Amino acid sequence: MNVLEESIRRRPSHTKIVATIGPACEGVDRLGELIAAGVDVFRINTAHGSRQEHERHLADVREASHRAGAPVAVLVDLAGPKIRLGELPDGAVHLVAGQRVRFVPGDATSTPGELVTSYTPLVGELRPGDRVVLADGLVALVVEVVAASSATCRIVQSGVVRSRQGVNLPGVKLSVPSMNERDCDNAAWAAGAGVDFVGLSFVRTAADIEQLKAILARHGSETQVVAKIEKPEAVENLDSIVAATDAIMVARGDLGVEIDIAEVPMVQKRIIRACHAASKPVIVATQMLDSMQHSRLPTRAEATDVANAILDGADACMLSGETAIGEFPREAVETMHRIALATESAAPNRPSVEGPIATGGQLNPITEATMLAAGQIAGRIGAKLIVVVSASGRSALSISRHRHRVPVLGISPSDASLRRMCLYWGVVPIAGAPAETSGKLLGWLVERGRDTGFLAPGDRIVLVTGTGAAASRHNAVVVHEIEGGQVKS
Repeated sequence: MNVLEESIRRRPSHTKIVATIGPACEGVDRLGELIAAGVDVFRINTAHGSRQEHERHLADVREASHRAGAPVAVLVDLAGPKIRLGELPDGAVHLVAGQRVRFVPGDATSTPGELVTSYTPLVGELRPGDRVVLADGLVALVVEVVAASSATCRIVQSGVVRSRQGVNLPGVKLSVPSMNERDCDNAAWAAGAGVDFVGLSFVRTAADIEQLKAILARHGSETQVVAKIEKPEAVENLDSIVAATDAIMVARGDLGVEIDIAEVPMVQKRIIRACHAASKPVIVATQMLDSMQHSRLPTRAEATDVANAILDGADACMLSGETAIGEFPREAVETMHRIALATESAAPNRPSVEGPIATGGQLNPITEATMLAAGQIAGRIGAKLIVVVSASGRSALSISRHRHRVPVLGISPSDASLRRMCLYWGVVPIAGAPAETSGKLLGWLVERGRDTGFLAPGDRIVLVTGTGAAASRHNAVVVHEIEGGQVKS
């Protein structure tokens, strides 16, 4: 099977899939199975594991990608200032509504009725009336009294909490920086290792993103930033954050604890609309097929959730525990892929955003208009393929945001650019193709397409190219029709 056939065969859906690496899918062979099932981007979560493990996972992804003959991207997710409980007596405690507990300084406690956290200044930053949410929202407290070395809270929602579980403080303004020393070190490693994307957790302002970009720039890295929206401040500063970052993740886990869970669906839609307007890729994440950690089939509600994220306009959907620690990682990827195919076949065939495009200086408006026209022409003439040669990948991102239904092949001389295209809706990056908009590239495509029966006489290919004018490198659309053994333009 040649490169062209294999790439198109494994990527019939337009929506991309991000999968988290963990014990359930470690190793080159298992990762290769997930690539074959439809994974485009692998996520390395630095909140878990050692640097040695992260390096091994990165090397395994690169090897699995090489064996598959398909570009696959890597997203390194920084842990960020996640507050966690310290060590509790016997590892867990049952908190009962109406009772009271005290937060005290320290890393561990053996005293009943006391809790400790990883965030040393916590007691000093709490105020009476503040809410404290534990265990991903399952347990809730309200602060009643704050003293010099403790904060007394009343339990308002019962449940069991365990050592090292998360602590959320909705509405509390914390002094903790967006990146700690460990995050900075992981970001520097990711930049030096040629990682494609770095995810920044608990973003609050655009300044947080600029801090991370400065670290990446010091290493001369092409690594792009994915800002994770999971704090109320991030929602308030959404437009400036979207403008500053390269991509966005709707991180619904902590977001659904930090804001009213009833607001999450509409906030998700708002974030996606903002990303479309700015031509930035957007990932929807958390609990998408959560039940598949222990079941071969998702719930009906989960399948509907994935479909609605796609209808909202997500470029990618992410699997977390489903692939990292679940019992059925491959089945989870295959299920997400099938839901995407079924949803896309019934989705409206229209550009994601109409009217003038806010490029933020990334793309020339001539290029943007050319990409829109290329898809319209391809649809009108029933073209089999749209082909875009893009040195940086930005032109491929441009055509992606128009949501054309004709398969788009992304060609680039840069391996890093090809991997970035793995996050772009509807773009299939092709490795090994001649990176030039000439007869050589067209001949390469036609030869491989005809060898496998994918292309036949009468089929048309739309090629986005340039005339050499200084105003834009992509300012022309050329239609090629295959006729007999020849190609004509």
